[in-house]
Amino acid sequence: MMDEKMTTEEMAEMLPGSLGLQDDARSRLLCTLSILMQYTDEEHGMTAAEIRDILAARSHSGKRPSEPSVLSDIRALVDNGMPAVEIKRPSRGKADGFKCTKAFLTDAQARLLINIVRTCKFITLDVCRRHADKVKLVAIAVNSSLEFAISCAREFDLSYVVISDASLASSVPLDAFPAETEVIFGSEHLAELCELPEVDCVVNALVGAVGISAGYAALRCGKRLAYANKESIVIGGDLLMPLAAPGQLIPVDSEHSAIFQCLAGEPADSIYKIWLTCSGGPFFGRSRAELAQVTAADALAHPTWLMGDKITIDSATLMNKGLEVIEAHHLFAVPIDTIDVIIHRQSKIHSMVEFSDGSVKANLCAADMRMPIQYALSYPDRWEASCEHLDWHDEAPLAFARVDEEAFGCLALARAAGRTGGTAPCVMNAANEVANQAFRDGRCTFLDIEAIVSSVMGSVDTAPVESLEQLAEVDASARAAAAALLGA
Repeated sequence: MMDEKMTTEEMAEMLPGSLGLQDDARSRLLCTLSILMQYTDEEHGMTAAEIRDILAARSHSGKRPSEPSVLSDIRALVDNGMPAVEIKRPSRGKADGFKCTKAFLTDAQARLLINIVRTCKFITLDVCRRHADKVKLVAIAVNSSLEFAISCAREFDLSYVVISDASLASSVPLDAFPAETEVIFGSEHLAELCELPEVDCVVNALVGAVGISAGYAALRCGKRLAYANKESIVIGGDLLMPLAAPGQLIPVDSEHSAIFQCLAGEPADSIYKIWLTCSGGPFFGRSRAELAQVTAADALAHPTWLMGDKITIDSATLMNKGLEVIEAHHLFAVPIDTIDVIIHRQSKIHSMVEFSDGSVKANLCAADMRMPIQYALSYPDRWEASCEHLDWHDEAPLAFARVDEEAFGCLALARAAGRTGGTAPCVMNAANEVANQAFRDGRCTFLDIEAIVSSVMGSVDTAPVESLEQLAEVDASARAAAAALLGA
Protein backbone atom coordinates (compact mmCIF):
# COMPACT_ATOMS: atom_id res chain seq x y z
CA MET A 1 0.00 0.00 0.00
CA MET A 2 0.89 2.91 -0.84
CA ASP A 3 3.64 1.43 -2.07
CA GLU A 4 1.78 3.05 -5.14
CA LYS A 5 -1.39 0.96 -5.12
CA MET A 6 -4.35 2.27 -7.06
CA THR A 7 -7.60 0.54 -7.82
CA THR A 8 -9.45 0.94 -11.11
CA GLU A 9 -12.26 2.55 -9.11
CA GLU A 10 -9.87 5.22 -7.82
CA MET A 11 -8.48 5.83 -11.29
CA ALA A 12 -11.94 6.10 -12.81
CA GLU A 13 -13.01 8.66 -10.24
CA MET A 14 -10.10 10.87 -11.30
CA LEU A 15 -11.19 10.92 -14.94
CA PRO A 16 -13.44 13.89 -15.73
CA GLY A 17 -16.93 12.74 -16.67
CA SER A 18 -16.59 9.19 -15.36
CA LEU A 19 -18.84 9.70 -12.35
CA GLY A 20 -21.80 10.34 -14.63
CA LEU A 21 -21.65 6.96 -16.32
CA GLN A 22 -24.38 4.42 -15.72
CA ASP A 23 -23.43 1.26 -13.82
CA ASP A 24 -22.97 -0.93 -16.90
CA ALA A 25 -20.88 1.68 -18.71
CA ARG A 26 -18.85 2.31 -15.58
CA SER A 27 -18.16 -1.39 -15.20
CA ARG A 28 -16.92 -1.51 -18.78
CA LEU A 29 -14.76 1.53 -18.10
CA LEU A 30 -13.15 -0.14 -15.10
CA CYS A 31 -12.48 -3.27 -17.12
CA THR A 32 -10.91 -1.26 -19.92
CA LEU A 33 -8.74 0.82 -17.61
CA SER A 34 -7.33 -2.37 -16.14
CA ILE A 35 -6.48 -3.62 -19.63
CA LEU A 36 -5.07 -0.32 -20.85
CA MET A 37 -2.66 -0.18 -17.93
CA GLN A 38 -0.95 -3.21 -19.44
CA TYR A 39 -0.37 -1.43 -22.75
CA THR A 40 0.30 2.20 -21.96
CA ASP A 41 3.86 3.45 -22.15
CA GLU A 42 5.07 4.44 -18.70
CA GLU A 43 6.23 7.92 -19.71
CA HIS A 44 3.42 8.88 -22.09
CA GLY A 45 -0.35 8.81 -22.13
CA MET A 46 -2.60 7.37 -24.82
CA THR A 47 -4.66 9.13 -27.43
CA ALA A 48 -8.24 8.13 -28.15
CA ALA A 49 -7.03 6.70 -31.48
CA GLU A 50 -4.43 4.54 -29.75
CA ILE A 51 -7.03 3.29 -27.30
CA ARG A 52 -9.37 2.44 -30.18
CA ASP A 53 -6.62 0.56 -32.06
CA ILE A 54 -5.68 -1.53 -29.03
CA LEU A 55 -9.25 -2.51 -28.24
CA ALA A 56 -10.07 -3.20 -31.88
CA ALA A 57 -7.02 -5.44 -32.22
CA ARG A 58 -8.01 -7.40 -29.13
CA SER A 59 -11.56 -7.75 -30.47
CA HIS A 60 -10.32 -9.16 -33.80
CA SER A 61 -8.13 -11.61 -31.93
CA GLY A 62 -11.15 -12.95 -30.06
CA LYS A 63 -10.07 -11.56 -26.68
CA ARG A 64 -12.79 -10.01 -24.56
CA PRO A 65 -15.25 -9.27 -27.40
CA SER A 66 -17.28 -6.94 -25.20
CA GLU A 67 -14.42 -4.47 -24.82
CA PRO A 68 -15.18 -2.36 -27.93
CA SER A 69 -18.45 -1.37 -26.26
CA VAL A 70 -16.48 0.89 -23.94
CA LEU A 71 -14.96 2.83 -26.82
CA SER A 72 -17.72 5.42 -26.80
CA ASP A 73 -17.31 5.84 -23.05
CA ILE A 74 -13.54 6.26 -23.26
CA ARG A 75 -13.73 8.46 -26.34
CA ALA A 76 -16.33 10.66 -24.67
CA LEU A 77 -14.08 11.08 -21.64
CA VAL A 78 -11.13 12.02 -23.85
CA ASP A 79 -13.20 14.42 -25.93
CA ASN A 80 -14.58 16.03 -22.77
CA GLY A 81 -11.16 16.96 -21.52
CA MET A 82 -9.64 13.85 -19.95
CA PRO A 83 -5.87 14.39 -20.28
CA ALA A 84 -4.19 11.46 -22.03
CA VAL A 85 -1.64 11.32 -19.25
CA GLU A 86 -4.39 10.20 -16.86
CA ILE A 87 -4.18 6.70 -18.39
CA LYS A 88 -0.66 5.59 -17.61
CA ARG A 89 1.22 2.36 -17.16
CA PRO A 90 2.31 1.70 -13.58
CA SER A 91 6.00 2.03 -12.84
CA ARG A 92 8.41 -0.71 -13.85
CA GLY A 93 10.13 -0.64 -10.50
CA LYS A 94 12.25 2.43 -11.28
CA ALA A 95 12.72 5.12 -8.68
CA ASP A 96 10.64 7.57 -10.71
CA GLY A 97 8.59 9.57 -8.30
CA PHE A 98 7.93 13.11 -7.28
CA LYS A 99 7.96 15.10 -4.13
CA CYS A 100 5.42 17.57 -2.95
CA THR A 101 6.11 19.95 -0.14
CA LYS A 102 2.91 20.85 1.59
CA ALA A 103 1.94 23.18 4.37
CA PHE A 104 -0.76 22.34 6.88
CA LEU A 105 -2.70 25.54 7.36
CA THR A 106 -2.85 25.06 11.11
CA ASP A 107 -1.84 27.40 13.91
CA ALA A 108 1.67 25.95 13.75
CA GLN A 109 1.83 26.47 9.95
CA ALA A 110 3.72 23.17 9.72
CA ARG A 111 5.06 22.26 6.29
CA LEU A 112 4.88 18.83 4.79
CA LEU A 113 7.17 17.26 2.23
CA ILE A 114 5.73 14.41 0.20
CA ASN A 115 7.59 12.00 -2.03
CA ILE A 116 5.24 9.80 -4.01
CA VAL A 117 5.36 7.78 -7.22
CA ARG A 118 3.26 7.51 -10.36
CA THR A 119 -0.21 6.26 -9.57
CA CYS A 120 0.14 7.25 -5.91
CA LYS A 121 0.78 10.80 -6.95
CA PHE A 122 -2.71 11.02 -8.42
CA ILE A 123 -4.25 9.64 -5.24
CA THR A 124 -2.29 11.99 -2.99
CA LEU A 125 -3.03 14.99 -5.16
CA ASP A 126 -6.70 14.03 -5.05
CA VAL A 127 -6.61 14.05 -1.25
CA CYS A 128 -4.88 17.42 -1.33
CA ARG A 129 -7.46 18.91 -3.66
CA ARG A 130 -10.27 17.64 -1.45
CA HIS A 131 -8.61 19.26 1.56
CA ALA A 132 -7.18 22.38 0.00
CA ASP A 133 -8.04 24.31 3.15
CA LYS A 134 -5.58 22.16 5.09
CA VAL A 135 -2.79 21.37 2.63
CA LYS A 136 -0.73 23.48 0.24
CA LEU A 137 1.68 22.00 -2.31
CA VAL A 138 5.05 23.71 -2.29
CA ALA A 139 7.38 21.46 -4.32
CA ILE A 140 7.51 18.30 -6.39
CA ALA A 141 10.29 16.15 -7.80
CA VAL A 142 10.12 13.94 -10.88
CA ASN A 143 12.59 11.69 -12.62
CA SER A 144 11.90 12.89 -16.17
CA SER A 145 8.13 13.54 -16.39
CA LEU A 146 8.43 17.16 -17.48
CA GLU A 147 4.87 17.63 -18.67
CA PHE A 148 3.55 16.51 -15.32
CA ALA A 149 6.02 18.72 -13.42
CA ILE A 150 5.08 21.78 -15.45
CA SER A 151 1.38 21.08 -14.97
CA CYS A 152 1.76 20.75 -11.20
CA ALA A 153 3.94 23.84 -10.94
CA ARG A 154 1.26 25.87 -12.67
CA GLU A 155 -1.71 24.38 -10.82
CA PHE A 156 -0.22 24.61 -7.35
CA ASP A 157 2.12 27.62 -7.69
CA LEU A 158 5.06 25.50 -6.61
CA SER A 159 8.18 27.02 -5.12
CA TYR A 160 10.46 24.14 -6.11
CA VAL A 161 10.63 21.43 -8.75
CA VAL A 162 13.40 18.84 -8.61
CA ILE A 163 14.14 16.91 -11.81
CA SER A 164 16.21 13.87 -10.84
CA ASP A 165 17.49 13.19 -14.36
CA ALA A 166 20.29 15.75 -14.50
CA SER A 167 20.87 15.01 -18.20
CA LEU A 168 17.72 17.00 -18.94
CA ALA A 169 19.20 20.24 -17.60
CA SER A 170 20.06 21.56 -21.04
CA SER A 171 16.76 20.61 -22.67
CA VAL A 172 14.08 21.61 -20.17
CA PRO A 173 12.13 24.73 -21.25
CA LEU A 174 12.50 26.63 -18.00
CA ASP A 175 10.22 29.39 -19.27
CA ALA A 176 7.41 26.80 -19.21
CA PHE A 177 7.52 26.93 -15.41
CA PRO A 178 6.08 29.81 -13.39
CA ALA A 179 8.61 32.55 -12.73
CA GLU A 180 8.48 31.90 -8.98
CA THR A 181 9.29 28.18 -9.35
CA GLU A 182 12.93 27.22 -8.80
CA VAL A 183 13.87 24.22 -10.96
CA ILE A 184 16.69 22.02 -9.60
CA PHE A 185 18.39 19.10 -11.35
CA GLY A 186 19.88 15.94 -9.82
CA SER A 187 18.61 13.15 -7.56
CA GLU A 188 21.02 14.21 -4.80
CA HIS A 189 18.67 17.10 -4.07
CA LEU A 190 15.92 14.75 -2.89
CA ALA A 191 17.63 14.33 0.47
CA GLU A 192 18.42 18.05 0.57
CA LEU A 193 14.71 18.86 0.31
CA CYS A 194 14.09 16.70 3.36
CA GLU A 195 16.58 18.80 5.30
CA LEU A 196 15.04 22.17 4.50
CA PRO A 197 14.23 24.03 7.73
CA GLU A 198 10.73 24.87 6.50
CA VAL A 199 9.89 21.18 6.09
CA ASP A 200 8.34 19.42 9.09
CA CYS A 201 7.06 16.18 7.60
CA VAL A 202 8.27 13.94 4.78
CA VAL A 203 6.11 11.32 3.05
CA ASN A 204 8.32 8.87 1.17
CA ALA A 205 6.93 6.29 -1.25
CA LEU A 206 9.80 5.75 -3.64
CA VAL A 207 10.02 2.22 -5.06
CA GLY A 208 12.91 0.05 -3.95
CA ALA A 209 16.04 0.66 -1.89
CA VAL A 210 16.67 4.06 -3.47
CA GLY A 211 14.38 5.81 -0.98
CA ILE A 212 16.47 5.14 2.12
CA SER A 213 18.67 8.25 1.88
CA ALA A 214 15.71 10.62 1.88
CA GLY A 215 14.10 8.80 4.79
CA TYR A 216 17.35 8.78 6.74
CA ALA A 217 17.85 12.51 6.14
CA ALA A 218 14.33 13.30 7.27
CA LEU A 219 14.58 11.37 10.52
CA ARG A 220 18.07 12.63 11.27
CA CYS A 221 16.79 16.20 10.99
CA GLY A 222 13.87 15.49 13.29
CA LYS A 223 11.18 15.61 10.61
CA ARG A 224 8.03 13.58 10.91
CA LEU A 225 8.28 10.76 8.34
CA ALA A 226 5.17 9.30 6.74
CA TYR A 227 6.61 6.23 5.04
CA ALA A 228 5.49 3.95 2.23
CA ASN A 229 8.93 2.95 0.98
CA LYS A 230 8.93 -0.44 2.66
CA GLU A 231 12.24 -1.52 1.16
CA SER A 232 14.05 1.24 3.06
CA ILE A 233 12.80 -0.04 6.39
CA VAL A 234 13.39 -3.65 5.36
CA ILE A 235 17.05 -3.10 4.57
CA GLY A 236 17.81 -0.17 6.86
CA GLY A 237 15.43 -0.49 9.77
CA ASP A 238 18.35 -0.93 12.14
CA LEU A 239 19.56 2.54 11.11
CA LEU A 240 16.23 4.30 10.70
CA MET A 241 14.23 3.18 13.73
CA PRO A 242 16.73 4.34 16.40
CA LEU A 243 16.41 7.83 14.91
CA ALA A 244 12.61 7.85 15.17
CA ALA A 245 11.03 9.36 18.27
CA PRO A 246 7.55 8.13 19.29
CA GLY A 247 5.02 9.35 16.72
CA GLN A 248 7.72 10.57 14.34
CA LEU A 249 7.43 7.74 11.79
CA ILE A 250 3.92 7.11 10.44
CA PRO A 251 3.37 4.17 8.06
CA VAL A 252 1.45 4.76 4.83
CA ASP A 253 1.13 1.18 3.56
CA SER A 254 -2.50 0.24 4.14
CA GLU A 255 -1.62 -2.75 6.29
CA HIS A 256 0.83 -0.89 8.49
CA SER A 257 -1.42 2.14 8.73
CA ALA A 258 -4.12 -0.24 9.96
CA ILE A 259 -1.80 -1.70 12.59
CA PHE A 260 -0.65 1.77 13.63
CA GLN A 261 -4.27 2.83 14.14
CA CYS A 262 -5.12 -0.37 16.05
CA LEU A 263 -2.21 0.24 18.44
CA ALA A 264 -3.24 3.82 19.26
CA GLY A 265 -3.50 4.11 23.04
CA GLU A 266 -2.36 0.52 23.65
CA PRO A 267 0.73 -0.42 25.69
CA ALA A 268 3.46 -1.92 23.50
CA ASP A 269 3.88 -4.96 25.74
CA SER A 270 0.22 -5.94 25.29
CA ILE A 271 0.67 -7.22 21.72
CA TYR A 272 0.12 -10.97 21.40
CA LYS A 273 0.02 -11.22 17.61
CA ILE A 274 -0.20 -9.01 14.53
CA TRP A 275 -2.45 -10.42 11.81
CA LEU A 276 -1.13 -9.03 8.52
CA THR A 277 -3.82 -9.45 5.88
CA CYS A 278 -3.00 -10.48 2.32
CA SER A 279 -5.21 -10.54 -0.78
CA GLY A 280 -3.43 -13.67 -2.00
CA GLY A 281 -2.54 -12.08 -5.33
CA PRO A 282 -3.55 -13.40 -8.75
CA PHE A 283 -2.37 -16.97 -8.08
CA PHE A 284 -4.16 -17.77 -4.83
CA GLY A 285 -4.82 -21.50 -4.57
CA ARG A 286 -2.38 -22.56 -7.30
CA SER A 287 0.17 -25.33 -6.84
CA ARG A 288 3.89 -25.02 -7.58
CA ALA A 289 3.36 -27.06 -10.74
CA GLU A 290 0.82 -24.49 -11.91
CA LEU A 291 3.03 -21.60 -10.85
CA ALA A 292 5.82 -22.96 -13.03
CA GLN A 293 3.71 -22.12 -16.08
CA VAL A 294 2.60 -18.58 -15.29
CA THR A 295 3.78 -15.59 -17.32
CA ALA A 296 4.58 -12.01 -16.39
CA ALA A 297 1.28 -10.92 -17.98
CA ASP A 298 -0.56 -13.38 -15.72
CA ALA A 299 1.28 -12.09 -12.67
CA LEU A 300 0.51 -8.45 -13.47
CA ALA A 301 -3.25 -9.09 -13.35
CA HIS A 302 -3.75 -8.35 -9.65
CA PRO A 303 -7.33 -8.99 -8.47
CA THR A 304 -7.64 -5.88 -6.28
CA TRP A 305 -5.02 -3.23 -6.93
CA LEU A 306 -3.47 -1.41 -9.88
CA MET A 307 0.14 -0.94 -8.85
CA GLY A 308 3.58 -0.55 -10.34
CA ASP A 309 4.94 -3.61 -12.12
CA LYS A 310 7.59 -4.38 -9.50
CA ILE A 311 5.22 -4.44 -6.54
CA THR A 312 2.58 -6.31 -8.55
CA ILE A 313 5.04 -9.14 -9.23
CA ASP A 314 6.10 -9.05 -5.58
CA SER A 315 2.44 -9.43 -4.65
CA ALA A 316 2.13 -12.44 -6.95
CA THR A 317 5.16 -14.17 -5.39
CA LEU A 318 4.09 -12.99 -1.89
CA MET A 319 7.53 -11.39 -1.51
CA ASN A 320 5.67 -8.13 -0.98
CA LYS A 321 4.00 -9.65 2.06
CA GLY A 322 7.36 -10.93 3.25
CA LEU A 323 8.77 -7.41 2.99
CA GLU A 324 5.77 -6.18 4.97
CA VAL A 325 6.46 -8.73 7.71
CA ILE A 326 9.98 -7.34 8.14
CA GLU A 327 8.64 -3.80 7.92
CA ALA A 328 6.12 -4.49 10.71
CA HIS A 329 8.90 -6.11 12.77
CA HIS A 330 10.84 -2.83 12.68
CA LEU A 331 7.93 -0.39 12.89
CA PHE A 332 6.25 -2.00 15.88
CA ALA A 333 9.28 -3.57 17.59
CA VAL A 334 7.88 -7.11 17.63
CA PRO A 335 9.61 -10.40 16.79
CA ILE A 336 9.20 -11.78 13.27
CA ASP A 337 7.24 -14.77 14.56
CA THR A 338 4.73 -12.51 16.30
CA ILE A 339 3.51 -11.46 12.84
CA ASP A 340 1.16 -13.90 11.11
CA VAL A 341 0.07 -13.49 7.48
CA ILE A 342 -3.54 -14.38 6.71
CA ILE A 343 -5.36 -14.45 3.36
CA HIS A 344 -8.33 -12.08 3.15
CA ARG A 345 -9.49 -11.85 -0.45
CA GLN A 346 -12.04 -9.06 0.05
CA SER A 347 -9.35 -6.55 1.13
CA LYS A 348 -11.75 -4.92 3.57
CA ILE A 349 -9.83 -5.77 6.76
CA HIS A 350 -6.45 -4.16 6.29
CA SER A 351 -4.83 -5.82 9.30
CA MET A 352 -5.59 -6.79 12.89
CA VAL A 353 -3.84 -6.74 16.25
CA GLU A 354 -4.52 -9.41 18.86
CA PHE A 355 -3.75 -8.46 22.45
CA SER A 356 -2.60 -10.48 25.41
CA ASP A 357 -6.09 -10.57 26.91
CA GLY A 358 -7.48 -12.25 23.77
CA SER A 359 -9.23 -9.20 22.32
CA VAL A 360 -8.61 -8.23 18.68
CA LYS A 361 -8.73 -4.84 16.99
CA ALA A 362 -9.16 -4.65 13.22
CA ASN A 363 -9.04 -1.73 10.82
CA LEU A 364 -11.74 -1.96 8.12
CA CYS A 365 -12.46 0.38 5.22
CA ALA A 366 -12.82 0.38 1.46
CA ALA A 367 -9.89 -0.86 -0.61
CA ASP A 368 -8.95 2.71 -1.36
CA MET A 369 -5.47 4.14 -0.78
CA ARG A 370 -6.90 7.57 -0.10
CA MET A 371 -7.69 6.42 3.43
CA PRO A 372 -4.15 5.62 4.66
CA ILE A 373 -2.62 8.46 2.64
CA GLN A 374 -5.05 10.95 4.13
CA TYR A 375 -4.49 9.61 7.65
CA ALA A 376 -0.74 10.09 7.21
CA LEU A 377 -1.38 13.72 6.26
CA SER A 378 -3.95 14.42 8.97
CA TYR A 379 -2.44 12.47 11.90
CA PRO A 380 -3.29 12.75 14.73
CA ASP A 381 -6.50 14.36 13.46
CA ARG A 382 -9.08 12.85 11.12
CA TRP A 383 -10.43 14.80 8.16
CA GLU A 384 -13.62 14.27 6.23
CA ALA A 385 -13.32 11.09 4.15
CA SER A 386 -11.79 11.26 0.69
CA CYS A 387 -12.99 7.72 -0.04
CA GLU A 388 -16.44 6.20 0.09
CA HIS A 389 -18.13 5.10 3.29
CA LEU A 390 -19.05 1.45 2.90
CA ASP A 391 -22.55 0.22 3.66
CA TRP A 392 -21.71 -2.90 5.62
CA HIS A 393 -25.24 -4.23 5.12
CA ASP A 394 -24.32 -4.84 1.49
CA GLU A 395 -20.84 -6.29 1.96
CA ALA A 396 -20.16 -10.00 1.44
CA PRO A 397 -19.24 -12.09 4.49
CA LEU A 398 -15.61 -11.65 5.48
CA ALA A 399 -13.49 -14.75 4.88
CA PHE A 400 -9.96 -15.88 5.68
CA ALA A 401 -7.54 -18.59 4.58
CA ARG A 402 -4.06 -19.84 5.37
CA VAL A 403 -1.06 -18.91 3.25
CA ASP A 404 0.57 -21.78 1.34
CA GLU A 405 4.23 -21.03 2.10
CA GLU A 406 5.36 -24.18 0.34
CA ALA A 407 3.92 -22.98 -2.95
CA PHE A 408 4.91 -19.37 -2.35
CA GLY A 409 8.39 -19.77 -0.93
CA CYS A 410 9.39 -16.10 -1.12
CA LEU A 411 7.38 -15.38 2.02
CA ALA A 412 9.38 -18.00 3.92
CA LEU A 413 12.64 -16.56 2.57
CA ALA A 414 11.67 -13.10 3.80
CA ARG A 415 10.83 -14.47 7.22
CA ALA A 416 14.22 -16.19 7.35
CA ALA A 417 16.00 -12.97 6.40
CA GLY A 418 14.07 -11.09 9.06
CA ARG A 419 15.02 -13.61 11.73
CA THR A 420 18.70 -13.46 10.73
CA GLY A 421 18.65 -9.68 10.73
CA GLY A 422 21.65 -7.48 10.01
CA THR A 423 22.30 -7.13 6.29
CA ALA A 424 20.39 -10.34 5.41
CA PRO A 425 17.21 -8.42 4.45
CA CYS A 426 19.33 -6.13 2.25
CA VAL A 427 20.78 -9.15 0.44
CA MET A 428 17.32 -10.66 0.00
CA ASN A 429 15.77 -7.42 -1.24
CA ALA A 430 18.54 -6.73 -3.78
CA ALA A 431 18.37 -10.25 -5.19
CA ASN A 432 14.60 -10.03 -5.42
CA GLU A 433 14.68 -6.71 -7.28
CA VAL A 434 17.05 -8.20 -9.88
CA ALA A 435 15.05 -11.43 -10.24
CA ASN A 436 11.75 -9.55 -10.34
CA GLN A 437 12.99 -7.41 -13.23
CA ALA A 438 14.38 -10.47 -15.02
CA PHE A 439 10.99 -12.19 -14.83
CA ARG A 440 9.28 -9.15 -16.29
CA ASP A 441 11.89 -9.08 -19.05
CA GLY A 442 11.32 -12.76 -19.85
CA ARG A 443 14.80 -13.84 -18.69
CA CYS A 444 13.64 -16.21 -15.96
CA THR A 445 10.51 -18.04 -14.83
CA PHE A 446 8.17 -17.19 -11.97
CA LEU A 447 9.65 -19.84 -9.69
CA ASP A 448 13.18 -18.77 -10.66
CA ILE A 449 12.61 -15.61 -8.62
CA GLU A 450 12.47 -17.66 -5.44
CA ALA A 451 15.41 -19.83 -6.50
CA ILE A 452 17.62 -16.83 -7.30
CA VAL A 453 16.80 -15.08 -4.03
CA SER A 454 17.48 -18.26 -2.05
CA SER A 455 20.81 -18.86 -3.79
CA VAL A 456 22.03 -15.30 -3.26
CA MET A 457 20.99 -15.35 0.39
CA GLY A 458 23.12 -18.46 0.82
CA SER A 459 26.17 -17.06 -0.95
CA VAL A 460 26.51 -13.45 0.25
CA ASP A 461 27.88 -12.93 3.74
CA THR A 462 25.83 -10.91 6.22
CA ALA A 463 26.87 -8.65 9.08
CA PRO A 464 25.35 -6.17 11.52
CA VAL A 465 24.08 -2.99 9.86
CA GLU A 466 26.50 -0.12 10.39
CA SER A 467 25.94 2.60 7.78
CA LEU A 468 24.20 3.62 4.57
CA GLU A 469 27.52 3.15 2.74
CA GLN A 470 27.78 -0.44 3.99
CA LEU A 471 24.22 -1.17 2.87
CA ALA A 472 25.01 0.24 -0.57
CA GLU A 473 27.99 -2.13 -0.86
CA VAL A 474 25.96 -5.13 0.29
CA ASP A 475 23.18 -4.20 -2.10
CA ALA A 476 25.64 -4.03 -5.01
CA SER A 477 27.22 -7.38 -4.11
CA ALA A 478 23.86 -9.11 -3.91
CA ARG A 479 22.74 -7.62 -7.22
CA ALA A 480 25.94 -8.78 -8.87
CA ALA A 481 25.43 -12.30 -7.50
CA ALA A 482 21.86 -12.40 -8.77
CA ALA A 483 22.91 -11.09 -12.17
CA ALA A 484 25.58 -13.80 -12.40
CA LEU A 485 22.95 -16.47 -11.80
CA LEU A 486 20.93 -14.99 -14.65
CA GLY A 487 23.97 -14.97 -16.91
CA ALA A 488 23.78 -11.22 -17.25
